[in-house]
Amino acid sequence: MVIGILRFDLYMDGNRSLKDKRRILKSLIHRAKSRYNNISIAEVGSNDLLQKATIGISFVSNDKRHVNSILDQVTGFIESTGVVQMGSRELEIINF
Repeated sequence: MVIGILRFDLYMDGNRSLKDKRRILKSLIHRAKSRYNNISIAEVGSNDLLQKATIGISFVSNDKRHVNSILDQVTGFIESTGVVQMGSRELEIINF
């Protein structure tokens, strides 16, 4: 079993409230889950900051290349929306 864990920061300009931030993140997370059915994705940090969110994504498979590919695709998808800017990115792949 291979487990891929990805954590990255997202930056959003123009938020006037946490409600605006939550609306953007909820939509982005829903779209990512719809497109990539087998991922787990959630906001995992920076909850009280207006302009920044920390997102965690995990994916499990039996092939390391497949895990890496899916996590790269999800990252690319989120970047391509143009709604957020990507910040730091940490990836860990665990062979269990």
